[in-house]
Amino acid sequence: MDVQANPPLPSREQAAEHIRNKLALLPDSPGCYLMKNAEGVIIYVGKAKVLKNRVRSYFIGSHNGKTQRLVSEIRDFEYIVTGSNMEALILECNLIKEHMPRYNVLLKDDKSFPYIKITSEKHPKLEVVRRVLKDKGKYFGPYPNAYAAQETKKLLDRLYPLRKCNTLPDKVCLYYHLGQCVAPCEYPVEPSEYERMVAEVARFLNGGHGDIKRELQRKMEAAAGELEFERAREYRDQIQAIESLMEKQKITMTDAKDRDVFGYAVDKGWMCVQILYMRQGKMIQRHVSVFPYYGEAYEDFMTYVAQYYSENPALPREVLLPVTPGEAADAESAPAAIVEGAGGKLNDALIERVAASADESEEAEATDGAAVEGGAAQAGEQPASGEAADDESGGELGESLRGWLKIKVSVPRRGSKRHLVAMAADNAKVALEEKFRMIERDQERSVKASEGLAEWLGIPSAHRIEAFDNSNMQGASPVSAMVVFTDGKPDRKEYRKYNVRTVTGPDDYETMREVVRRRYERVLKEGLTLPDLIVIDGGRGQIGAAIDVLHNELGLFVPVCGLAKDAKHRTAQLLVGDPAEIVPLPRDSQEFYLLQRIQDEVHRFAITFHREKRGKSMIASRLDAIPGIGEKRRKQLLKHFGSLKAIREASAADFKAVSIGEALAGRILAALNEEEGGEAAATESSAPTI
Repeated sequence: MDVQANPPLPSREQAAEHIRNKLALLPDSPGCYLMKNAEGVIIYVGKAKVLKNRVRSYFIGSHNGKTQRLVSEIRDFEYIVTGSNMEALILECNLIKEHMPRYNVLLKDDKSFPYIKITSEKHPKLEVVRRVLKDKGKYFGPYPNAYAAQETKKLLDRLYPLRKCNTLPDKVCLYYHLGQCVAPCEYPVEPSEYERMVAEVARFLNGGHGDIKRELQRKMEAAAGELEFERAREYRDQIQAIESLMEKQKITMTDAKDRDVFGYAVDKGWMCVQILYMRQGKMIQRHVSVFPYYGEAYEDFMTYVAQYYSENPALPREVLLPVTPGEAADAESAPAAIVEGAGGKLNDALIERVAASADESEEAEATDGAAVEGGAAQAGEQPASGEAADDESGGELGESLRGWLKIKVSVPRRGSKRHLVAMAADNAKVALEEKFRMIERDQERSVKASEGLAEWLGIPSAHRIEAFDNSNMQGASPVSAMVVFTDGKPDRKEYRKYNVRTVTGPDDYETMREVVRRRYERVLKEGLTLPDLIVIDGGRGQIGAAIDVLHNELGLFVPVCGLAKDAKHRTAQLLVGDPAEIVPLPRDSQEFYLLQRIQDEVHRFAITFHREKRGKSMIASRLDAIPGIGEKRRKQLLKHFGSLKAIREASAADFKAVSIGEALAGRILAALNEEEGGEAAATESSAPTI
C-alpha cells in the first residue's frame, strides 16, 4: 500500500499543535522522514542518524530563506526508523525516486550516462549506448557527455575496421573502400581477426593508447621507408587523432586508477556539485550541476551522490569525497522498525524493497556488473602504498555509501588526493559565483539600459515599455501586435495580438491609429497599468498617428518614440516628438541594443501572428470555394485529415469517414490539385509589409 496523503488539516494552528505532539514521540534512531504540505503531498524527504534531533531542528531556531520557505509549507510529517544508516541512505533514494518531492535534490539532467560498447555478436561493432545490459557485451565508461563518447568512437572506427551497419547489406559499402570495415557482408572474416581487433579496442579504452600510438609510429616509419607515402600519411593522421583525443592532462596519478572526485560549494541557498572524472590516472572531463537545496548542505550533497550512482551502474574503482562536517559522528544502531504516521500506513512494498536492497548490498560480490570494464573494486581491496595515511572514513554517510556500492569511498585528509578534492570544491565555488555574477550582470544591464534610455529621452522612467508593430500582405489579413518589456526584459504574459477591423488596404497609419486606440481605451476602461514609454515600429508618420490618438482622442500624454530602419531593414534611428526628431543614441550602447531587441521581438511576434492568420484564411478560402463544402464540412475535413496536404493526397474512398461521397470527393481532389499546379507555376511577387 502506497504512502497515502492525509486529509487537509483544518487550520495552521491545529497543524502546529499536531506537529508538536508528534515531535515529542520521535525516537533516538536513524531513519527517514517525509514532510507533507496542507494537501498531504510529500514535499521533502530526508535522512537522519538521530530522527529526534533532525526533525525537531526544522521547527526551532532560525533558517535561511529557502529552508524557511520549506518549513512554512509543512503541515505534517511521517518517519521510518531503519536499522542502520546505510538502510536510511537507500530508503531516502527510493523515496525520492518514488515521490519526486519538490524541495529535494533531483537529478533532472544526465540521468543516464553514455558508454562505448563492443557487441557480442558474430560480427561485433562499436556503439555508444546509455544503458548497461547483461548481454555479454563489453562496456567502457561512463563518459561525462555524449560528445566525448562519440569522438572516441569516431577515432576507434578509423583505427579498427569493425562493421558499421546495423544490418548486413547485400554488398560492400563506402566504409570498406575507406579501409574502415572488413566487409563481413561479402567476405569471410576469421574469428581470430575479430578477437584481435576487440582486444586492441579494449586495450585502447583501458588506457593502452600509448602502446597503440607507438605501434602506429613504427608502421608509419616502415611505410615511409618503402616509399608508401599515402599509407604513411594515414598512419600519421591516426597518430595525431590519438594525441588530440588523449592529450596529456596536467593532473595525473601514478597508480592509473579510475576515480570520481567530488567537491561542492553552497551560497545563497544554491549548491554546485563538481565531479572530476579520472580515468587511468588522468583527469579527462568534469560534470557540473547547480541546483537549489533546502536541507543540511552536506546531507543534501550526499543525497546527490547517492542518486548519481543509483542512476549510474558503472562504478569507478574509487570515489573521493570532501571532508565531513565536524558534527558528523557514528550513531548507535537501533532495531529496525516501521512507525505508522497519524495519517495512514506507509508503503509496505517499498519497505520490503529497501530491506532487500540493503541485504543485496551487503552480500553483493565486487565482481557484480563485470560487463563494465574498470568497474567496482574488489571488496577486500587494500589501499595502495602510501594511501592509508591520506584516506580516512567518510564518516557515517561515507561508510553507508561504501557499504552500499561496495567500492572504495575515501575522504583524503592530505596528499595529492586531498588536492584533487580541493580542486573540485574550488571549481564548484567558481561555477556558483559565476552563476550569480551572470544573473546580476544580466539584471544590471537590463535595468541600466532602461534607465539610460529614459535619460536619453528626457522622461522620468522607462520601467514598462509597450511596443507596437503592424503586418499585412498588400493589405490582406492585416494584423498588429504589442509586446511589453519590464526593466529591459520581455514580459510575455502581457503580449497582445490584434486583428485589424476598420482598415482596408495597406494603410499603416490608420492601422496604427486603430490599434493604439483599442489598446488604451481598454487600459482606461479597466484601470490597467499605463506604460512609461510607447515604442512604435515605424517613422514619423506612425509616430504622429499614435500621438494624435493618445493626445486628442484619449487625453493621454504617454511618451512615444519610433524606430526607423535602414535599407537593410535594421534598426537605424530613434525618433521622438511631434514632429519627430532624431535622438543621437550611440549604436554601440546598451540602450540602442535594448531598442534593437524590442524591435526584433515585436516584429517577430507580429509576423508569426500574421502567418498563422494568413495560413488559416488560405485553408478556409480554398475549401470554401469548392461547391458543396460549407463551414461544417470544412472543419470536419481539417479535423479528420489534419492539413490540406493530407486531403490532397487522400483517395476518394478516404472521404467516406467524413460522410462525403465519391462525386464530392472527386471535386475536392480536382480543385485542390488544380490549385497546387497553379501555385507551382506562379511566383509570389511580394513579401509581408511591416
